[in-house]
Amino acid sequence: MTKKLMTIREMCDAYDVTPRTLRFYESKELLFPERQGQKRLFTKRDRARLKLILRGKRFGFSLEEIRQLLDLYYVGDQQLTQLSRTYDIARDRLSDMENQRAELDHAITDLQAQLKWGERVIASMTETRKAAE
Repeated sequence: MTKKLMTIREMCDAYDVTPRTLRFYESKELLFPERQGQKRLFTKRDRARLKLILRGKRFGFSLEEIRQLLDLYYVGDQQLTQLSRTYDIARDRLSDMENQRAELDHAITDLQAQLKWGERVIASMTETRKAAE
């Protein structure tokens, strides 16, 4: 990964993404590969940005949030604005994820109870049917 430039295939292999994904991120102005004719060459900066994009997506950030955060790198305050805004968004996202987890835990518990009820009803109906035979 210390190469100065990487081809689209090398980027796909290194970061487990598709060429379509890289072209999409380029179209959304998240990546800015150099061009040599039709060939895209990704710089160290593009690789760093892709790592942040993929991490942001994994955490549930929207592409627009990611783009805005990446753009804050150039504010000129040694990344204080970028880090502060990222922290705020991440804190909000964590809260959302914890709420979703609580809702999912509740739904799982409810479904487990419904399945147990269903097991009892099926067992009872099966016993009734066997007794009638």
